[in-house]
Amino acid sequence: MESNVSIDVLMEIVKAGGNVTTGVDVYNAGGVLLLARDISVDTLKPLEIIKRNGIGSVPVDTDQNGALLDSDGNDINLDAADAADGMPEDRALPVTAMPVNVRAVGMGSIFPDIATNEIEVRLVEIEEKRRQAMQKHAAAKRCIKNVLRDIQRTGGQFDYTEVEKTVSDLAEFLIVGENPFSYLTQEIFSYDEYLYNHSINVCAIGTAVLHRFNQQFSKIVNDHIKGGMAADICNPFAGEAMQGGHGFNCYYPHEIDDISLGFFLHDIGKTLVADHIINKKGPLTGIEFTEVRKHSYEYGMTLIEDNQIRNATVKNIVCFHHAPLHVGEENAYPKVGDYTTIPIYTRICKLADIYDAMTSRRCYKEAINPVNVVTRIFRTYAKKDRLLQYILHAFVKSIGIYPPGSIVFLQNGQMAYVLESDGPLVLPFTDEKGRTLKYKPDPVIADFAYNNHLYAVDNRKSVTSPKEVYNVLPGYLRDFLVMPT
Repeated sequence: MESNVSIDVLMEIVKAGGNVTTGVDVYNAGGVLLLARDISVDTLKPLEIIKRNGIGSVPVDTDQNGALLDSDGNDINLDAADAADGMPEDRALPVTAMPVNVRAVGMGSIFPDIATNEIEVRLVEIEEKRRQAMQKHAAAKRCIKNVLRDIQRTGGQFDYTEVEKTVSDLAEFLIVGENPFSYLTQEIFSYDEYLYNHSINVCAIGTAVLHRFNQQFSKIVNDHIKGGMAADICNPFAGEAMQGGHGFNCYYPHEIDDISLGFFLHDIGKTLVADHIINKKGPLTGIEFTEVRKHSYEYGMTLIEDNQIRNATVKNIVCFHHAPLHVGEENAYPKVGDYTTIPIYTRICKLADIYDAMTSRRCYKEAINPVNVVTRIFRTYAKKDRLLQYILHAFVKSIGIYPPGSIVFLQNGQMAYVLESDGPLVLPFTDEKGRTLKYKPDPVIADFAYNNHLYAVDNRKSVTSPKEVYNVLPGYLRDFLVMPT
């Protein structure tokens, strides 16, 4: 059953600690997806964005898993007419399912013209997210190019205001969607313009991880607080009703904007490192390695000061995004007296930086398959620090065990390209003997519980480098990816 509910009513539900799932995709007048149908909203930001787009009410379709829940998880029954009362009809933008024949530039013909089943519907949704992500990526790339060129032209000055605006728009896109960074980050078959893409990728990955960590960790703290109050443990407000929903938020929206800005600028100091060192194909000498390290705590901080940037969050990320995450971590810099003083958001930046550096193709190295990178990062940092465990959990959940762009083997011997980590949804491109398929197969959900076990991912086998399989990719899938330079 579908009924329109005032956006203000939905905001009040969230303020009171409840959550909202519309069951219907919400788009603005320009066709940009503002809220996906299956996203459970428990923060005000997504609803504020919808309201800023002039949308006064949105449908909530209970037949499509839409729901309004209070802070205890109970259904809230609203009279749709009362809920939308007083809202002028011209402010309620019609919200419809995205047309299935939308085509994004560069998609080739992987996606169906007509969605006839669950998988095809998901493909259409992926296509739309990717189309939006391409637009955001292009804008962000123009911005970071301008920043780096301005620094080189002026000796250090750049337009900080333009960066703030671009990153704010990027962060908004990342928070509203569900893992849209998967479609925003650069593909792993190209090393062209690495520094530009790396800045965007770390911002996208880091913001997605930060948002998930913020939701999960804040809930854990609030649940602990509620549990303590229920047991009268150290409760200075005994007998008083708790006001609002979440009493604690690790990070608030304006702080997340600042953190995303820091993620975007984290490597700005590399513009002051000589090109012949940054792009050297062979091993770095000790002197060269020392010079590269200066990009954070010396060169980066110099540029921050030269541009009179007073934002402490940005400074922390630029200076400490290679700092240690646990006691005794090797090759971490600069040296700090106590690693626990490194902010949570800076630790997230380090993981995002490592992930993107390892999964990106460079002039001196090939990319590593994202599946292998996620596993390697988890094994490196697991059980080293309690707080780091929460960060790692958010990292793995955000990126997925099988990140989009990964190459996996199926139980039947076929190789497949991961389109979406949820499932995962994969596109087989070889037969059981590793030969390129001569036809376009249907995507499959590669999970034991969902599909025939022959189409589940075979974790015993893995592709080390995407380059290993590039030559067996079919033409239509190569066109879908970024061509190697």
